[in-house]
Amino acid sequence: MSVHMTNSGHQQTHPQRAPKAEFYAYFALIFLGALSYALVAWVASLIAKRKLPAKNPISRAWADAGAITPSIFRA
Repeated sequence: MSVHMTNSGHQQTHPQRAPKAEFYAYFALIFLGALSYALVAWVASLIAKRKLPAKNPISRAWADAGAITPSIFRA
């Protein structure tokens, strides 16, 4: 972590990051929501195309939660 000195000699540090527990709580909630949509999409694709989709619903929901959660903490 780098430290910057100001003109008055006080140290400034980078902004604090969100606690890991909060990140994992949001990740879990988003994962559960994404899992329900992924299951519906997986079943619909299975019925429409009559073959298994490339990604299973859990990996698809995990990827969605992994993309959405960090964007919440960046805002």
